[in-house]
Amino acid sequence: MKNKTPGPTDVSLQHRAHADLIDSYDEELEMELDDDRLDELLMDMPPQGPTADGAIDRRLYFKELFRLQGELVKLQDWVVAKKLKVVVLFEGRDAAGKGGAIKRITQRLNPRVCRVVALPAPNERERTQWYFQRYIPHLPAAGEIVLFDRSWYNRAGVERVMGFCTDEEYEEFFRTVPEFEKMLVRSGILLIKYWFSIGDEEQHVRFTMRIKDPLKQWKLSPMDLESRRRWEAYTKAKETMLERSHIPEARWWVVEGNDKKRARLNYMAHLLSLIHYEELEHPEVVLPARVKNPDYIRHPVPKELIVPAVY
Repeated sequence: MKNKTPGPTDVSLQHRAHADLIDSYDEELEMELDDDRLDELLMDMPPQGPTADGAIDRRLYFKELFRLQGELVKLQDWVVAKKLKVVVLFEGRDAAGKGGAIKRITQRLNPRVCRVVALPAPNERERTQWYFQRYIPHLPAAGEIVLFDRSWYNRAGVERVMGFCTDEEYEEFFRTVPEFEKMLVRSGILLIKYWFSIGDEEQHVRFTMRIKDPLKQWKLSPMDLESRRRWEAYTKAKETMLERSHIPEARWWVVEGNDKKRARLNYMAHLLSLIHYEELEHPEVVLPARVKNPDYIRHPVPKELIVPAVY
């Protein structure tokens, strides 16, 4: 019996699966490297050059990623010094890359300055509140950046498509959201809204990879799978959302997300361009000498408390 010859779809999926695996490895690399080791790595890594599918050169990606993250640290310092209040909304289809994009911001920043808000589905009490009420406690104070991994726009997307809100609640949302966001801006909050966009085929591939990868299966919920079936309904909901909530005070920005690495670099560069900041001088840090007391004796740690040396 002859082996089946892989078709174009099979070959494409295998290629995309390999690219997804490489991206996962790169993510671990990003977390491990410091600037000095990155420079050494980039010097030793030969230029990859353009790939068959036009993916960005990995050496260029790492170089720009770390450069942009360095700028984000400067922005963080500026936000603290000038007591700015920044809110960034991340919306988009499931598997569009919102989580990975958020992670690239928070990797190098102080979690006490920059924090992520990812609210679960509202509970019984929250469903009886004013719709925007549960988001308000998470808004930033002076000197803080808040990243919303999905936001009040759930009502315009998943709630609308899945029938979790009535037509009246849906219309009330669009009557209220422009005024709500204008109020936030008048209070001194800088509000930035991103929509991460991916194509039909790309979402199919990413969902398929999550199904096949045991380390990523947790990312797939029944709601995600249902969103795949209702692709066209989500498209219509997204188009209506962008049309009815795009206001001068808080406009939408669309990130082309089919290429994860390019999407990350593009939105990070764009975010930095929206906020005027300058590099601040920091006083020189001097490590103080440790106080040593002649009577101090360090006692050994009991063996039963030590983690076994498996490695």
